[in-house]
Amino acid sequence: MKIAKIETFTDEYVGFVRVTAEDGAQGWGQVSTYCADIVCTILHRQVAPTAIGHDAADIEGLVDLLPEREHKFPGSHFYRAITGIETALWDLAAKRAGKPVCALLGGTPGSLRAYASSMKRDITPRDEAERFKRLRDAHGFDAFKFRVGAEYGHDRDEWPGRTEEIVPTIRKALGDKATLLVDANSCYSPERAIEVGKLLEANGVVHFEEPCPYWELEQTRAVREALDLDVTGGEQDCYLPLWRHLIDMRAVDVVQPDVCYMGGMIRTMRVAKMAQAAGLPCTPHSANLSMVTVFTMHLLRAIPNAGPYLEFSIEAEDYYPWQYGLFRKAPYDVKDGKVRVTDEPGWGVEISPAWLEKSRYQVSVAEN
Repeated sequence: MKIAKIETFTDEYVGFVRVTAEDGAQGWGQVSTYCADIVCTILHRQVAPTAIGHDAADIEGLVDLLPEREHKFPGSHFYRAITGIETALWDLAAKRAGKPVCALLGGTPGSLRAYASSMKRDITPRDEAERFKRLRDAHGFDAFKFRVGAEYGHDRDEWPGRTEEIVPTIRKALGDKATLLVDANSCYSPERAIEVGKLLEANGVVHFEEPCPYWELEQTRAVREALDLDVTGGEQDCYLPLWRHLIDMRAVDVVQPDVCYMGGMIRTMRVAKMAQAAGLPCTPHSANLSMVTVFTMHLLRAIPNAGPYLEFSIEAEDYYPWQYGLFRKAPYDVKDGKVRVTDEPGWGVEISPAWLEKSRYQVSVAEN
């Protein structure tokens, strides 16, 4: 069956995509968050014309064809748009088969350990520690990620001394059994990153994410070679040859592709496969509660080199209001520190009709 219609429903932050085949079968996907309205415009201008009329079952063929058709646009916005159609086609295919997407990818439904992922830098170390303790007691989280340095801070901290305070504060508050991760968001030079890394190691932190500007792979590798904890990265990257280079040069210990930045499940699984061949685990970036976390849950249940946990945003509605009200029923229910991929067909989610009603609508259809 060929693709007959592609619809988008979007606001500034989130863009959902509905693909309809000739026989009326439908699937839902999502473009990447942030500037989603711009991405959906690109989808209709540069992706839909090639996708309309393509075999809906030939997802991999379409994913490979699209960059060739738009070879002069090899950047992030284009792959973010591809994601919307690719993930909708997986939903359509899985619903036809009566299976969850993870089963079509070679995996099984089941549970995943989640880590509580903080997005805040404007929070004091004491308040962050108290928040983590509340989440631990309420939902059973036993792994937590917090922010150090300033985002792209050129070695500056969010405020003087915050990093040196927050690392031991979190460890003391949560005890020795908690797994701790940190994210530097490209803050540091290699020299400063190594200094901070030694502080992290002294406090039992196991994961040091994006310590240096993410495009400076040699700098990140220098940090990895100097430290014993895992240096991780890759969330910003969408270009497969760059991923191959990053993995071959061992710039990181753990790869962190983002399904929505990458262009969907197939391209993300290719990164995971490259990492597997190099003996590296894959712990994807999934930093909000839109469908990116659903996609990542299915991915982690299907790849053999899945990392030990799923990134799970803990930001409340007052901080990230746009990530709430997206679904008729929230697909995330953290119990004992775990979430579960169900055996429901497709992604197992239903978009909120109220949210769709308020969104901006566009449609591309086959020409008669």
